[in-house]
Amino acid sequence: MKRQKSFEEDGGALYIVGTPIGNLGDASERVRDTLAEVDCVACEDTRHTKKLFSHWGLSKATVSYHEHNRYSRGPELVERMKKGERIALVSDAGMPGLSDPGEDLVKEAVERGVPVIPIPGPNAALTAVVASGIQPQPYLFIGFLPRHSKERRKELTKWKETLATLLFYEAPHRIKATLADLIEVLGDREVAIARELTKKHEEWLRGTLTECAHWFEEEIPRGEMTVVVAGVTSESDLADNETEPEEWWRALTTIEHVDWHIRRGMSKKEAIQETANIRSLPKREVYNEYHREQE
Repeated sequence: MKRQKSFEEDGGALYIVGTPIGNLGDASERVRDTLAEVDCVACEDTRHTKKLFSHWGLSKATVSYHEHNRYSRGPELVERMKKGERIALVSDAGMPGLSDPGEDLVKEAVERGVPVIPIPGPNAALTAVVASGIQPQPYLFIGFLPRHSKERRKELTKWKETLATLLFYEAPHRIKATLADLIEVLGDREVAIARELTKKHEEWLRGTLTECAHWFEEEIPRGEMTVVVAGVTSESDLADNETEPEEWWRALTTIEHVDWHIRRGMSKKEAIQETANIRSLPKREVYNEYHREQE
């Protein structure tokens, strides 16, 4: 076990600093003061961060730390902190470490005994879920889905039956394809889509996945988007479960029933046995049907 007393230790440290997701007024005095006091700021894009410094009238040493140099730059930064430097990590927007390589630097710093101190700031996912009108907790933050449809649907299938509200980030040029995959895998659920959060052109779409998909057929998608999708606790899902609670599985094919158990952690053998038991079928029959489909 390791114990960290964040403000009772001298020497180097890593500060995880949340920066504005659009409106520069959302940055706290503590964020500004921390960036002013550290020895160096590790940035996702140094040019982007210097615009924030310019807004505050700061002049600060910066170094790039991003997806393409994290394996070489990360150990270098940790060594500097071990020698006593205080380094702040920022992303282009929001809290570092979520859907960016910051998590690798945090992990390495913790493993090397460097104090890691969070300086809270704006976050697009939390900002979106609390204003979505959809149940805010429990929630599951997915981040960015895979770029290609096959991998995206595979990822979505993992979360198909979760009770939690699902949070995604998506780029404008992929939103239509992502909505199509969400409908295909999850069904037509309640959704809220926020774009350009905290900026002048902030906009919300609230409705069903199908309604939003139709809207984007008529309108050109613009701006980075945060997508909030209801979990399986929607009213329609609850109504279906209340109608026939003991035989919920009748809506599934035998193959879908086996896959349902596998997604919940059973091995294929256990899932086949459990499906056979529930459906009062011979295990061999379920086994043959499942593997025939696989072939």
